[in-house]
Amino acid sequence: MKIAVLGATGLLGHHAARAVKAAGHRLVVIHRPSSRIERLGYLDAEFRPAELLDHGSLVRALADLDGVIFCAAGYPNRPRRWQEEVAAALDQTNHFYAACLAARVPRILYTGAAIALPRHPEGLPGHEGLFYEEMPLWKNPYLLSKWALDEQAREQARNGLPVVIGIPGMCLGEFDTGPSSGRLITAIANGWMTRFVPGRRNVIDAADAGRGLLLALEKGRVGERYLLAGHNIEMAELTRRIAQLLGVKPPEPMPLAMARGMAALGRLRYRLSGEVPKLNDATLAVMAGGQFLDGRKAREELGFIADTPLETTLERTIAWFRDNGYL
Repeated sequence: MKIAVLGATGLLGHHAARAVKAAGHRLVVIHRPSSRIERLGYLDAEFRPAELLDHGSLVRALADLDGVIFCAAGYPNRPRRWQEEVAAALDQTNHFYAACLAARVPRILYTGAAIALPRHPEGLPGHEGLFYEEMPLWKNPYLLSKWALDEQAREQARNGLPVVIGIPGMCLGEFDTGPSSGRLITAIANGWMTRFVPGRRNVIDAADAGRGLLLALEKGRVGERYLLAGHNIEMAELTRRIAQLLGVKPPEPMPLAMARGMAALGRLRYRLSGEVPKLNDATLAVMAGGQFLDGRKAREELGFIADTPLETTLERTIAWFRDNGYL
């Protein structure tokens, strides 16, 4: 099969591209003309430049494919009103779906986020059948953009596009050049994160997640969500393990209300001075909206199992950050 990946310069997209190659498929990397793709040269892929908002170039980049994995969703660092964040996210993916329709792409995998699922009402691990009945009450830009994109993907499938939704847990691994979710590690290592909000998390190795996205593209049912779950772990235990491997003091717990207050001060400081806050809305949403995840559906329908030990993931991620000057 000839499979394209959008967003291969990011953490999850890079690992999805590696999974495509490892499975013996022909890999196409669709990238912005300005993207630094030299680090992807070892993948021996076909590189097709395109701007997401340029319909013509995107249609050409999506031509003659058997499937595409969309990993190009943003991880915002700068404060922005939730209306602007949602509008920008939906505009980007609207262009993507329109180009897929025009290019007649037969299989589309949208990479979602677990935060788009509400918490299980009984405190059990979250599953694919959890939906918000209406717009979430908390007007967090990151939460609302991921919720809106999940709604959009399922609507596109109902309207006839062959969209499957793959939702990994919190991804950690090599090639997190942002960093995105790996900011948890760099913040602890560099002394920026001295507090954390207690809660439940599901952590998955990015390599496992990339393999799961490919399986969802290959085998998933159109319109269905698939949770790619790794290890369920309390935030206190996760931060303790990370700090232990780094050889630093672990962060202390703090109430969510305090974290929200710190984020509000960070937004105010950004408006006054332009200083980007270290505790942003995306981080706050992930801390507040975490839950354990149930990966049974992906295991039974896709044959997906995340088999990388958590300790191995943490050790490899820390080593990559250290080798690349993040610590």
